[in-house]
Amino acid sequence: MSEVGGVERVVAYGDRAVLLEADPVAVPGLRAALAAAPLPGQRDLVPAARTLLVVLDRPPTDRDLAVLRRLRPAATSAAGAAGHLEVPVVFDGPDLGDVAAGTGRSVEDLVAALTSTRLTVAFGGFAPGFGYLTGLPPELHVARRPTPRTRVPAGSVGLAGAYAGIYPRESPGGWQLVGRTDLVLFDVDRDPPALLVPGTTVALRAVG
Repeated sequence: MSEVGGVERVVAYGDRAVLLEADPVAVPGLRAALAAAPLPGQRDLVPAARTLLVVLDRPPTDRDLAVLRRLRPAATSAAGAAGHLEVPVVFDGPDLGDVAAGTGRSVEDLVAALTSTRLTVAFGGFAPGFGYLTGLPPELHVARRPTPRTRVPAGSVGLAGAYAGIYPRESPGGWQLVGRTDLVLFDVDRDPPALLVPGTTVALRAVG
């Protein structure tokens, strides 16, 4: 990690964007900083695991690059830059017992730890409506399954590495499944279609 707020590299990306490479922990704060104080002509911010794409309506200038090199992460509010979402979860996933054992907890203690953790949507990917949720304490980081499942039901709540996530539709997947929700995470007739947009804070609530 560099000394400048997590920004490691800044490069012009095409003729109307700038790509920031950053420490993964800093990306949400860098996005929040630019959302609060956008560059002139800023059109969109697209976060990923280690990068933030700043989309402009004009070619980037040397001044833009200089400003972004000095950018420091902003604190994210408790409510989240894009709001807060409570997700009702039935904790009965097929990997729940293995995850509990692997983290040295009972199932009840694992559920308590997951429901007491404030998560944040860092970025989207994999499938429309899938948000990579950060904020899990290191002791809840678990490896992906050695063999992915060919079919994971929509609404499945999973863990993989430092991330939690919820499958918006049925698909293959290798995350450790701990529960399920009935929330519709992606609907093309809704504005916005995805519930889990970057900056949203998420709380898992045990039901059933």
